Amino acid sequence: MKSILAMVLLTGAAMSAQAETAPAKGDAASAQTIVTQVCAACHSADGNSVAPANPKLAGQPAEYITKQLHNFKLGMQDPNKDGVRKNPVMGAMTATLSDQDMLNLGAYFSSKAIKSGTAKIPYDEGQKVYRGGNAVTGLPACAACHGPTGAGIPAQYPRLGGQHADYILVQLKAFRSGERANDAGKVMRTIANKMSDQEMQAVANYVAGLK
Repeated sequence: MKSILAMVLLTGAAMSAQAETAPAKGDAASAQTIVTQVCAACHSADGNSVAPANPKLAGQPAEYITKQLHNFKLGMQDPNKDGVRKNPVMGAMTATLSDQDMLNLGAYFSSKAIKSGTAKIPYDEGQKVYRGGNAVTGLPACAACHGPTGAGIPAQYPRLGGQHADYILVQLKAFRSGERANDAGKVMRTIANKMSDQEMQAVANYVAGLK
């Protein structure tokens, strides 16, 4: 009898521990109002921004979107803190968002299909760097983390395929200068420091057309 009771107690404790450690989930439907009133003006209701300066959010991993929103909000609160993103527009947009709001927005935009763009010509060099890197400078292939089609690795690396070339280029330069510093382990800052302006432009041109 005691052994049975012990097993019940242990099972209950294990289930409780699992419930406590289970990652929080977002609800896409609950994000609709925020998307309509706040996000759609710059990113479009379906996450496919038409403005080259504004990133497409459609199809991005939910975890990645949520993390960026947190980083923007923290950047507004403490711009000198490590790992934040400093952007006055996005800082203001995220100021009143709750943690659950951010989870919901991540779930919403990740559920949308990205509309692929068209690779800018010339893109041959971009294809070479994206797939094979640059052995001379020690630059790794972009595809190693972002995948051959630019889909990214959910929860770790964002989708690049179909993204605006102009936006990609700006972010690469921001990583290289240190203006953007919310990459874990300085991965993107290290990589961007190995890239020339020409390589950045070529990669940005190439990934815009990936599907």
